[in-house]
Amino acid sequence: MEPIYTSCCGLDVHKRSVQACVRRLRQDGRVHQETRSFGTMTRDILEMADWLAAEGVTHVAMESTGVYWKPIYNLLEGRFTMLLVNARHVKHVPGRKTDVKDCQWLAKLLQCGLLKGSFIPPRPQRELRELTRHRSQLVAEKTRVTNRIQKILEDANIKLASVATDILGASGRDMLRSLITGEQDPAKLADLARRQLRSKIPQLRLALEGQVTEHHRFVLGELLDHLGYLESQIERFTRLIEEVSRPFVSAIDLVTQVTGFDQRAAQNVVAEIGATMEPFPTEHHLASWSSVCPGSNESGGKRKSGKTTKGNRCSALVQAAWAASRKKDSYFQAQYRRLAARRGKKRAILAVAHSLLVVIYHMLKTGSSYKDLGGDYFDKLNKNRLVPYLVRRFKDLGFRVTLEAA
Repeated sequence: MEPIYTSCCGLDVHKRSVQACVRRLRQDGRVHQETRSFGTMTRDILEMADWLAAEGVTHVAMESTGVYWKPIYNLLEGRFTMLLVNARHVKHVPGRKTDVKDCQWLAKLLQCGLLKGSFIPPRPQRELRELTRHRSQLVAEKTRVTNRIQKILEDANIKLASVATDILGASGRDMLRSLITGEQDPAKLADLARRQLRSKIPQLRLALEGQVTEHHRFVLGELLDHLGYLESQIERFTRLIEEVSRPFVSAIDLVTQVTGFDQRAAQNVVAEIGATMEPFPTEHHLASWSSVCPGSNESGGKRKSGKTTKGNRCSALVQAAWAASRKKDSYFQAQYRRLAARRGKKRAILAVAHSLLVVIYHMLKTGSSYKDLGGDYFDKLNKNRLVPYLVRRFKDLGFRVTLEAA
């Protein structure tokens, strides 16, 4: 194949070493190839960058190997055109696998223009994405700690969750702290209820009769301390995210208009896809990158599978889709019910997530506001088929039907 780039480089990145192969097209039409090995310390990477610049390298490609590519990408980003490629797309010939051959193969594919780089957002968005992802992990850990608290209460035969909606509300926490300090009287524990929960004091007295041992008190105390630490961490990350997301505030405000999205969900989505849709030519490209569209696996004219690709970028979309499917008289609720009846709940909710992403794409691309189509959208769309169907159903039930326009 004809070379496209005059001078380029392929990097095979590991934890302690980087193999770099430079391919340079000489004036006589031949390709000069040179391979060197460098360390992964900052000084070593800067030394490699100076060598690449001296060789006239313009494009650099490397595989997305864990997190080891990040420091190299950050240091070389401003000096060269960087391509981060999927390792599955650049498999070498079997039986010829070495680190040196890997970097040479990458350099050869890059020089011929056969590599497609992954979407790497600008540094501000990468920082916001890292913060939102870490906050999501903290929220998930908080949920796990809550489940452990419930498990300990059940082990002590304390049925607080059977009466109180939230065992970690203001009333529930007061009761748990009193249990930890050694209080055993169910009447005194139930009297700690606040507001609406006080109407359930008789049920609380029964639910708080249990066998709480020193072991239970110790574990509950440690779990409550851990829960308080996680809540403080989540609050700190939330405040920092508010500051870091100021350049994206207009996009976040647009996303919050969409059914199912609150401020936190909008921040998570914008951190993943960005505030502008320039990297994605169409909404189909964005849906494919976000792993919320059907897969394609066809051979011999037969479609073998339509599973979505694996990825964690759609988690915030799926959570928003569940919320949108419960919004009364909304388009997304109608879409969910229409699909869930014949395709199942999981496929239906993923279809709603795909629709949400398409809406967000066009809103961010055009700057337009969100307008819900309404819960009767599909009925109006299929009016010519729906009316005869309903008339036939009434006749089957023994009614005489006469239609009159409103």
